[in-house]
Amino acid sequence: MQDFIFYIQLGLNHVLDFGAYDHILFLSALAVPFTFKQWKRVLILATVFTITHCISLAFSVYEVVTVDVGLIEFLIPVTILLTALFNFTYVFKEAMDVGLFLHILATSFFGLVHGFGFSNYFKMLMAEEEDKITPLLGFATGIELSQVTIILVVLTIAYVVLDLLKVKRRIFITVASILIIAITIPLLIATFPM
Repeated sequence: MQDFIFYIQLGLNHVLDFGAYDHILFLSALAVPFTFKQWKRVLILATVFTITHCISLAFSVYEVVTVDVGLIEFLIPVTILLTALFNFTYVFKEAMDVGLFLHILATSFFGLVHGFGFSNYFKMLMAEEEDKITPLLGFATGIELSQVTIILVVLTIAYVVLDLLKVKRRIFITVASILIIAITIPLLIATFPM
């Protein structure tokens, strides 16, 4: 049980690490178009992200797939940029008109990419472990709890801006997405493969 709790804490720290804020940026970009009225939709997307993130970790731990770390480090900010750019579809259409299937498909791919970004470190932690399932499940639990926390914060900000301050939804999505893109551009430049 202590190992399980350790890996839950590791999952929490992995996502909520302000020093490596790529997860926070990605989840913020993912949640920006939504409000509390669409909480089920954003929760589905976050859960899909968690599952695919853990699948790529499992692929790495069981040595099914090996991926170039340099490429993954570049693809992580690319996923953030693409998610923020995708938000502009919500500016021009109502949220329910944007296909959930396409969003799930993109989020699945992005989850795989983010998981491979952490896989080397996670693989080193798991080197001495005989049971690899319990740590993976603990880590997935920690990731999901931290993601729900970030999403709740973003949805609360959306509530304050949209319902209390009466800012138009299009403006909120546009400004928030542009801010995320602006923060992501230096990450793209820093990780660009030479």
